[in-house]
Amino acid sequence: MQTEANSFLGTERVGKLMRKFAVPCVISLLVGALYNIVDQIYIGWGVGYLGNGATNVVFPLTVLGLGIGVMIGDGCCSFVSIALGKKDGQSAGTAVGNAIVLSAAAGLALAALYAVFQAPILRLFGATEANYGYAKEYFTWITVGMPIYLFGQTMNPVIRSDGSPRWAMVSMLAGAILNVILDPVAIFLLHWGVAGAAIATVAGQLVTAVLAVIYLFRMKAIRLTKASFRLDGKLIGRFLSLGICSFLAQISLVIAMAATNNMLVRYGAGTQYGSDIPLTVLGIVMKVFQIIISVVIGMSAGCIPIVGYNYGAGNLTRCRSVLWRLIGCETALGVFSLALVELFPRQLIGIFGAEDALYNQFAVLTFRVYLCMIVLACVNKATFIFMQSLGRPVESAGLSLFREVILAVPLVMLLPRAFGLMGILYSMPVADIVTFAASVFILARTDRQLRRTAEMPAVMAEA
Repeated sequence: MQTEANSFLGTERVGKLMRKFAVPCVISLLVGALYNIVDQIYIGWGVGYLGNGATNVVFPLTVLGLGIGVMIGDGCCSFVSIALGKKDGQSAGTAVGNAIVLSAAAGLALAALYAVFQAPILRLFGATEANYGYAKEYFTWITVGMPIYLFGQTMNPVIRSDGSPRWAMVSMLAGAILNVILDPVAIFLLHWGVAGAAIATVAGQLVTAVLAVIYLFRMKAIRLTKASFRLDGKLIGRFLSLGICSFLAQISLVIAMAATNNMLVRYGAGTQYGSDIPLTVLGIVMKVFQIIISVVIGMSAGCIPIVGYNYGAGNLTRCRSVLWRLIGCETALGVFSLALVELFPRQLIGIFGAEDALYNQFAVLTFRVYLCMIVLACVNKATFIFMQSLGRPVESAGLSLFREVILAVPLVMLLPRAFGLMGILYSMPVADIVTFAASVFILARTDRQLRRTAEMPAVMAEA
């Protein structure tokens, strides 16, 4: 049977499984994050910081597409992993077919929305008079590629759930390599500016999407039929609820970035830095943070098939083993990242172009203050995703919503009233500290529940 193809998830050593699934997943997500990073590096050197400011305005709009894609893809991945653990291959196939249809429809709808409301959307997300022209150029091409991008992001976790993390990694890597090659050609040789960077990005996304389509014809554990593509509302609701945490994490980032961009423009105007320096710098700092958090998410999301399969099969001791190994790895990554941003902020900002002393001064300050609680941020994100892998959307989505909406947005709106521009920089560490307390409570309770449930068969056998 095809569902037996994933049976090794219940027998292979946990550490080996985590390496097998997490490493390709980390590389896949890291490569995805590098799309925007590479654009910013080339734009910074080829266009200047106003071009980078424009890409920072558009970035949250790309994240919105990512959010929809990962909601469908991660939710489908969690559902499929649990279904395969229960030997329910039919439900797994239907979930994948429905995810394909949903991602195509969502990508087209979002592109249409962006095309019709381009100008007001850019203004809403903080475009200034100085960078609006660049933002419009870049956004136009990103809009064209949105259906392709959303489909590729949806299929990546689906491919992992079928037991092929390497293919998922290679599909992302191929697109990123093409983007890296085309970016300097478009910007420096063809002189297409920010539009050239966007075109290179879309070309890379197209490669990723094509490789995903190829894989759908050679799936191992999942069998797709015509019936798989008939929308099943009840099943869609089940797997979307598992992906809602991923969506909330991304959509709340969009909301927070919209609020943050506008506050930076407002409060930056009254300082020596002006509006454009804070807007550009914090956008770059967030891109660096995105690289780190991509590794965090990659390690956690790579564990979804392992945890989901074993949870579905009742192997709860293995689920606990994955949990604490994961938290240990995420904490170590957070400590390394903290050292990096605190000790080398000047070198990090220098990657994105050479600017004046005032720009560099604000960049160093932003790295050291805004990311000072990055260790806690890593643990928080891992907690959100682990709850998702157990099929617990309430805890997963609740924690994510608490951090990204209930805390982040009000803090970025309220703290500047007391601390001015610095209040915006304080908002992230404060939100991470409060969320960490909630994460510790959820982790302790979940571990206790898993341990007690795992011990029940032994107690019953002794009785």
